[in-house]
Amino acid sequence: MSGNRRKAFLVSAALVGCTMLMTACQDTNSGASQGSSPAASSDASAAGGGKDSAAKGSDGQGTPAGTGSNENGKIGKCRTDELKVTAKDGTVTGDADGTVAVELKNGSGRDCAMSGYAGVDLKTNAGSLSAKRTGEKADSIVLKDGKSVFFGVHYPVNTSGGSGVRITGLVVTPPDETKSVTLNWPGAGSLPVTQGTDSPVKVGPLGSAGQGG
Repeated sequence: MSGNRRKAFLVSAALVGCTMLMTACQDTNSGASQGSSPAASSDASAAGGGKDSAAKGSDGQGTPAGTGSNENGKIGKCRTDELKVTAKDGTVTGDADGTVAVELKNGSGRDCAMSGYAGVDLKTNAGSLSAKRTGEKADSIVLKDGKSVFFGVHYPVNTSGGSGVRITGLVVTPPDETKSVTLNWPGAGSLPVTQGTDSPVKVGPLGSAGQGG
């Protein structure tokens, strides 16, 4: 082989080798570029997870706190200041005794609980007269907001023809409360004069007068 032909062959081999080397470099760069896609997708997934976490409640469980209508999920007792207390004559014609129906209406904006008997005192011209319980079973109740419960106050009718003991007012203390409400007395104006210390006035448990008295 002549010297010129040998030089031409070496130059051609060098060009081919360089071309192959450049192709390999391009393939390497292309692989590196494709390899970056999974990382970007992972970042997007992480960002999405952050949004999901932010959408959850403050307790991290997706449930808002403090959604109960009563504190700590418990129903508190009915307070005197949260009740509208009224009374009306509930005497039925033919009954031996007179009856006053007392209404306790829940205006607290929440449900409340009560049970047993209310305290009842009659104000008279001879002093205060406390009603005695009838002894009927007293159930516990949950009084819904805006709803009422009734109980009865029973007293002897004055048929003696005399003035008797004049009633001037009615004092009601809701169950388990110490604050009272004083109302006008809607029943008969007087009680018969009785002997002894037992009160002739009786009070029934919550619900004893029936809805509406």
